[in-house]
Amino acid sequence: MSNITFTMIKPDAVANGHTGKIIDQIIQSGFKIVAMKYIHLSNDMAGAFYAVHKERSFFNELVGFMTSGPIVAAVLEKDNAVVDFRKLIGATDPSKADAGTIRNLYAKSIDANAIHGSDSDENAAIEASFFFSAFERF
Repeated sequence: MSNITFTMIKPDAVANGHTGKIIDQIIQSGFKIVAMKYIHLSNDMAGAFYAVHKERSFFNELVGFMTSGPIVAAVLEKDNAVVDFRKLIGATDPSKADAGTIRNLYAKSIDANAIHGSDSDENAAIEASFFFSAFERF
């Protein structure tokens, strides 16, 4: 079990002015932000990040959405980080997300779901190192 996870506040949440509220909720939930950047993903970056989905029908839409505006990428630290963060963000479909979770509060749809959270310790390390060279050691 790792003590880091990776997150991205997605273009919909950034555009709707929810970045500060989401970051505050993350901090209030006991996570420490150890790296953060505000960036507008290029098609190449988004395509590389989501390469695991390249053969899926939604890949081009996903890349288009993720390049539609800036995102906030961050590495978070806390004991049991991946599992605890997945609970904090809620179900991918905001209509099924528990009350008070980030997606329940700020997501509009299953596609525009406000935030990404790593789904495993292994992926947290891969995703963190994609955006932050300091995390290549994980």
